[in-house]
Amino acid sequence: MKYNFDELINRSHTNSIKYDFIEENGKPVDILPLWVADMDFQTLPEIREALIKVSEHGIYGYSEQKNDYFLAVASWYERRFGWKVEPSWLVKTPGVVYAIAVAIRALTQENDAVMIQEPVYYPFAKTIKANNRRLIKNELIYRNNKYTMDFETLEKQIITNKVKLLVLCSPHNPVGRVWTKEELSRLGDICIKHNVYIVADEIHSDFVYEGHEHSIFANIKPEYAQHTITCTAPSKTFNLAGLQVSNIFIQDKMLREQFKKELQKNAYSQLNIMGLKACEVAYTYGEEWLEELKRYLFENLAFVRCFLERRLPELKLVEPEGTYLVWIDCNGLGLNPKVRQDLIVNKAKLWLDEGALFGKSGEDFERINIACPRQILEKALIQLEGAILQVRNKT
Repeated sequence: MKYNFDELINRSHTNSIKYDFIEENGKPVDILPLWVADMDFQTLPEIREALIKVSEHGIYGYSEQKNDYFLAVASWYERRFGWKVEPSWLVKTPGVVYAIAVAIRALTQENDAVMIQEPVYYPFAKTIKANNRRLIKNELIYRNNKYTMDFETLEKQIITNKVKLLVLCSPHNPVGRVWTKEELSRLGDICIKHNVYIVADEIHSDFVYEGHEHSIFANIKPEYAQHTITCTAPSKTFNLAGLQVSNIFIQDKMLREQFKKELQKNAYSQLNIMGLKACEVAYTYGEEWLEELKRYLFENLAFVRCFLERRLPELKLVEPEGTYLVWIDCNGLGLNPKVRQDLIVNKAKLWLDEGALFGKSGEDFERINIACPRQILEKALIQLEGAILQVRNKT
């Protein structure tokens, strides 16, 4: 490979939430963190060089990007997803969850019903409840080691609860599904039928494994675009979360004006200069780097799969179709969630995202971030194996 994803980079003393706030989060100081969704890889060299150049200028005043920024973003989505976007559709925000909160306030009123599909990225539920909306949970169906949407129950819940908005996670975090065009169409038809707005979180769209294809929800049918706010960002793809830049696309003018009006209430205008520059450079020069990264992640996934099958058969990999987050079925351990957490945190010395965070239906699962050098991943799995061997010996 041209890029070295095996390189171990010390992230301590960089104010990393992942590495420098372990004790503040009540975890043992010697724990190995594989929880939060950022990567232990340096971003591509062109981004680093561009940020150094900006830094060396020495003046960091109010900044905005000209048309080159939009052209870089638009080109990325057209050549990789066949989605042609217009400049007027773009609204920039400091993050996708931030944009979801704005959308919730813009398109619903207090006590209105907002739906999510659990187990799902936990800030969704927190954001809905924090804005005094009624949280409606449509549970995904887990059968034969795969998740699917429960369309019949979803439609009934929409009718019964008068749901106004649905937050779609596509590709899905944490279960790793890359929804097919047919699945998304069935969901979209139900939402259009009952006048439900869709906020599509598509932040993981660049991480799709061979044999699967990500479909931009708003690009499937024209009527979906009129009801959808599409949330994208370079942060997961290029490890730029700390630079806080997201690109939100809203095709419908009325919807866009409602969103921008709510955004203005927050008194937030320009994004930071580093984030804007990094995004433009990423979408201009980052394709080769991303393709190599995906190959490395696919090999990491194969490593996890093989390790579990041969050495930890109690754990089952829920085969991901996308993302660099792996969802592990822990039912085979026969431990309740509290005991399992003690085993993982205090015996295996691993900081994972416990499944219960993603909803009650996730209680028997753990989420592991595999976007790290294989040496770290191997160390984590060996530590987990050692802890589980203690359980085996006791039984």
